[in-house]
Amino acid sequence: MAREVLNVGQVRIHAGSATREQAMREAADILEAAGAVTGAYFDAMQQRETTVSTYMGNELAIPHGTNETKDAILDSALSFVRYDGGVDWDGNPVSFVVGIAGKGDEHLEILSQIALLFSDEDEVERLKAAQTPEELFTLLAAVNES
Repeated sequence: MAREVLNVGQVRIHAGSATREQAMREAADILEAAGAVTGAYFDAMQQRETTVSTYMGNELAIPHGTNETKDAILDSALSFVRYDGGVDWDGNPVSFVVGIAGKGDEHLEILSQIALLFSDEDEVERLKAAQTPEELFTLLAAVNES
């Protein structure tokens, strides 16, 4: 990938909670503000969620569009939002919502970086302990190295 998929402006921390739909909307809005997706991407995320949950375990959800809606993706990017009050993701507790948009097959590389990070419980605890978006971004910087 020629450019970074995540910058500090795409990382947020909320003290409260959100609904699944609010969390997906924020993920899509961050990706749209980054110039990675069109306004249609939120609908694509919702469409994906009706066919298969994007809950991944370990307090992580990765909402993303469907293959049929690839035209809503302009560039590869991530959004990363931590909800300290949690999100009820179809009965699963989620603290981290990672919106992903991948041009071509780039999303596969990005997903593998996220999966590696979240497979390590110590890393997840560090992500939960970060006090600022800047600190969280530093812990996530590996996603830009894929």
